[in-house]
Amino acid sequence: MESLSPAIGSNPIRPTTTISGENELLISSIKSIKLPPVARRKMRMRVAAQSSNFVVPDNIDFSDPDWKVKYEREFEARFNIPHITDVFPDAVSYPSTFCLKMRTPVTEDFAQGYPSDEEWHGYINNNDRVLLKTINYSSPTSAGAECIDPDCTWVEQWVHRAGPREKIYFKPEEVKAAIITCGGLCPGLNDVIRQIVITLEIYGVKQIVGIPFGYRGFSNNDLAEMPLSRKVVQNVHLSGGSLLGVSRGGPKVSDIVDSIQERGINMLFVIGGNGTHAGANAIHDECRRRRMQVAVVGVPKTIDNDIMLMDKTFGFDTAVEEAQRAINSAYIEAHSAYHGIGIVKLMGRSSGFIAMHASLASGQIDICLIPEVPFNLHGPHGVLQHLKYLLETKGSAVICVAEGAGQDFLEKTNAKDASGNAVLGDIGVHIQQQIKKYFKEIGVTTDVKYIDPTYMIRACRANASDGILCTVLGQNAVHGAFAGYSGITVGICNTHYVYFPIPEVIAQPKVVDPNSRMWHRCLTSTGQPDFL
Repeated sequence: MESLSPAIGSNPIRPTTTISGENELLISSIKSIKLPPVARRKMRMRVAAQSSNFVVPDNIDFSDPDWKVKYEREFEARFNIPHITDVFPDAVSYPSTFCLKMRTPVTEDFAQGYPSDEEWHGYINNNDRVLLKTINYSSPTSAGAECIDPDCTWVEQWVHRAGPREKIYFKPEEVKAAIITCGGLCPGLNDVIRQIVITLEIYGVKQIVGIPFGYRGFSNNDLAEMPLSRKVVQNVHLSGGSLLGVSRGGPKVSDIVDSIQERGINMLFVIGGNGTHAGANAIHDECRRRRMQVAVVGVPKTIDNDIMLMDKTFGFDTAVEEAQRAINSAYIEAHSAYHGIGIVKLMGRSSGFIAMHASLASGQIDICLIPEVPFNLHGPHGVLQHLKYLLETKGSAVICVAEGAGQDFLEKTNAKDASGNAVLGDIGVHIQQQIKKYFKEIGVTTDVKYIDPTYMIRACRANASDGILCTVLGQNAVHGAFAGYSGITVGICNTHYVYFPIPEVIAQPKVVDPNSRMWHRCLTSTGQPDFL
């Protein structure tokens, strides 16, 4: 096995062809052309490829009248979540020890040492599903449309509902559960740790440990396991950071699994982002290859909200809320100065969700710059020209920029961090310097203030919204492990909590769609023009 660092730094992209264009008039005109049905459909496909906004999965023959049924079956197979019985068909199941109706402690008085068969309608059926997408777009040119074919045909895509099952595949008294937190800090880490521990104890687990400093804790003999219990984690959510510490990178996957085997761990809860989940999936695969009965379950952590298929990830709401302080300070500085300009740089390596939502929430931003939308600084339609207009008409201006925006303006270093991510240049400092230089050259006095609240936002305590999200994610992670699932992550989809197979959520980062209604709302709020 290779080192974990490449595994957690890679983004295996599912083969698709992204298509965008001008309008849909040509598509409708094809109806008037006299062609065989198959040829007409292929022509519509080609024209749509130039005139619409949709994603065409590879290996789909749209001339096949049954393509939709076949696609739905393929989707169901892709999103089928791995289960312990895939490797151990004779795995024994037990009545669940999680029953909120019957709170008597587990004793041998019950059959097999587990709760009675008292009926409780609180379990999730394994066949319960949640609809992944709920909008039936009538046209590929609809704002934010996600279409599979040129006709924007409605295709049902169902994913597994999360929650406690009536049957479990681990005896709680035999479980040793481990928790790790990887990557950077994020509001809510302690909340998730706390809920995993509390839920494990409700199931009856006695051996719960934390692995310090992410995957590194599996190989560093100087880092001892941290025993965890409800008493230990009771108040950890009241502060930011991670009780277990965080780090990037780590040892080889084979070494990690060796350590898991030596320690007798049979449940591993991995809290982290795309890279961390890639590592978790590699660990899951290696455990399966060795026929180890280990459940590996991820909890998606990215403050940037850039994990595919999920409504949002924990820490994001807190980041947007805390960003308001920085934006308001920049606004006051700019508004109080003669020709004042405030610049706030927020997190967002490859996606501008924080910058976009913070700009919308504040109502004080004049220019929002994100990685997904190219822009020019100079020229008649550039950011600097618009700033000049704002100073002439408003007297001040406030800019919000995501850290990954405008990287083409900066010198490339090819440096990478321990997770394999490219080390970004500071776009905020660059914009500050360019603003000062530009206005000095045209003889206009300005007062430019630059604020970077990144580490203040990352280290703060989760707000109420994120606290609830963390609580439910942590609980459902434990439910998934006891239900016998592995190689999965838990998320929120269309307001419901679901289980995804890890490969599907790490295929590529989620990004802001420049044609989405939310980005259009942001543009309406800021009033900014197209900077190209």
